[in-house]
Amino acid sequence: MLRRVTNFKQLFPRRQYSLNCPTEFKLALVQQKVGSCKATNLSIARDRVLEAARNGANVVVLPECFNSPYGAQHFPEYAETIPGESVEVLSQAAQKAKVYLVGGSIPEKSDDDKFYNTCTVYNPKGELVAKHRKIHLFDIDIPGKIRFQESDTLSPGNAMTHFETEYGKIGVGICYDIRFPELAMIAARKGCIAMLYPGAFNMTTGPLHWELLQRARAIDNQIYIAACSPARDTSSGYTAWGHSTVVNPNGEVIATTEHEEDIVYATIDLSKMKEARQGIPVTTQRRFDVYPDVSARP
Repeated sequence: MLRRVTNFKQLFPRRQYSLNCPTEFKLALVQQKVGSCKATNLSIARDRVLEAARNGANVVVLPECFNSPYGAQHFPEYAETIPGESVEVLSQAAQKAKVYLVGGSIPEKSDDDKFYNTCTVYNPKGELVAKHRKIHLFDIDIPGKIRFQESDTLSPGNAMTHFETEYGKIGVGICYDIRFPELAMIAARKGCIAMLYPGAFNMTTGPLHWELLQRARAIDNQIYIAACSPARDTSSGYTAWGHSTVVNPNGEVIATTEHEEDIVYATIDLSKMKEARQGIPVTTQRRFDVYPDVSARP
């Protein structure tokens, strides 16, 4: 039976508002240039994670395909099993930096020889605490204009990903996943304080929708949204838009950059989320007697 939820605590667990939890933390998005040398890409990522930690970051995010050129033709060549070389570098970096590390994504080769676009997440001890395989693959074929088929090489993931921190629960998606509002909606209703999206929008979709989608997901769900892109490299086969960005629960951009290599910092203040929900109380005024709650299991 469909129901109307009027109790705030039914939708948003008490833990994220507990007085025992920190009320803010510092987020860093590493916008690095990605080249053809995996060892160089890994070295840059490690150095930037440590730099972000020295500047006070508690949670650090790397971009999509940070260890590999982006493109279906590159994925089999750069793919690794998990655990593997890139995972070991990320684990050590998180441990040394003492941060939560959302490791962008890497091409993953599974035991059954399938390939996935996979994000691994580590706690400050360097332990792997979550793994997200990109759920929605970017397949587009416009005659005479553009054809890009991730599914030519990759298989889709089949699970949503959330991980626990002392600041609250955080959700993860990868790039095209941000276009599907259900992921952020379910994350918010399950108590997530933020959704983090490593991504690599191109020079057409970037200026059109990169910021717009982040602001939409933030406003709809009154949580923080952040998207981390590679830096732009016009000499590569795929040119990323850049503009790594953090958006607050009111839909305001609180930190961003242009397209060059950079680290974007933002303070995630949980009181802002509470204020947004008190000011515009959509979280308690949804009509689940009229439409279904997508976060509810059948």
